[in-house]
Amino acid sequence: MSTLGVMRRRGRELALQALYQMDVAGVGATHAAPELWRHFDEPETSAAPDEARSFANELVSGVVGEREHIDTLIGSAAEHWRLDRLSQVDRNILRIGAYELLRRFDVPASVAIDEAIEIAKRFGTDESANFVNGVLDHIADVVGAKEGRP
Repeated sequence: MSTLGVMRRRGRELALQALYQMDVAGVGATHAAPELWRHFDEPETSAAPDEARSFANELVSGVVGEREHIDTLIGSAAEHWRLDRLSQVDRNILRIGAYELLRRFDVPASVAIDEAIEIAKRFGTDESANFVNGVLDHIADVVGAKEGRP
């Protein structure tokens, strides 16, 4: 994996941790930025490279800003699963992946999906990776991310 790839993977992991923390704390979008920075002041994340922290901030801000749309996409792709029934980890991995498919035109759809799968393997359950793959693959089709980027 390239240096950029390693930095972005770390940024995605930090974004997942920050979004998870916001969910657990019940922090809404209006408190997202302060909560995110408080998270990055913790010793385990302050050692992360600035590039990873910056990428994480972009992901978290993007997910928070488009959460309603992203959650609608996830809800329609996750047949037989209500969003509130998903684990907080899986839900936030899906949110990050969906945001990348929607708005990060510098990230190929296959990379966004593969990265989400790898993070799901690390942080989720045994079933998380397959679930994340199926949902994000469906979302990529719906938003046209597989057809190429502008």
